[in-house]
Amino acid sequence: MSYKESSVLITGASQGIGRSIAITFAASTRRPILLLARNEKNLEQTKLLCEEAGANQVELLVCDATDMEEVLNLKIPANFPDPGIIINNAGSYLYKTLADTTDEEFRQEIDVNLFTAVHIIKRFLPDLRKADRALVINICSVGALRGLKDSGAYSASKHALLGYTRSLREELMQTDIGVTAINLGQTHSTSWDQSDMSPERLINPTDVASILVTISELSPRSVVEEILIQPQHGRVPAM
Repeated sequence: MSYKESSVLITGASQGIGRSIAITFAASTRRPILLLARNEKNLEQTKLLCEEAGANQVELLVCDATDMEEVLNLKIPANFPDPGIIINNAGSYLYKTLADTTDEEFRQEIDVNLFTAVHIIKRFLPDLRKADRALVINICSVGALRGLKDSGAYSASKHALLGYTRSLREELMQTDIGVTAINLGQTHSTSWDQSDMSPERLINPTDVASILVTISELSPRSVVEEILIQPQHGRVPAM
């Protein structure tokens, strides 16, 4: 498989940041786009927006990526290019102190924020190894770099994702598969729907998407291992 002709797979593409990433790839590149999430209706809307932005090939993968068996059984549509770029964006934000977080809620944060990426990589890594080049981008968080007093389970799960991403980078360093961690600060998304915070105080998700497109277009001699993106005027009060 040629990296140049490969598709981009985006998880959590049914809304928010994932939708912005998909639309920006559609508008800025000629890559076929694979959209993955659980909500088929919202994925269909993202597909429509990608086509309006200029995408010629968009397909949906309706899947619960926390379920390993579902992910391992994923089939790429016939005659559709295999992914050469995987963007693990699916995530969950729990605004709750550790003292009030139940075991079930903690496990849910780990499942969504860590194991969705683990499962997707397990499914596609053998194919990526066969390609002339490939790229994995995991959307981590500033919460992976320091503890968060108001969302400790989220922070712990993102610490785990960053550790996984760093280890994957070390494991694949002598291959032609690049691995990037995006440590993302507070970004305007559906997580803020119940907040009265102005979007102008938050990172623009289209800026994030544009950075990902740029990373995907670097020469094979270079890789962005980690990058930190923050709101210009600093952290705002959570929710």
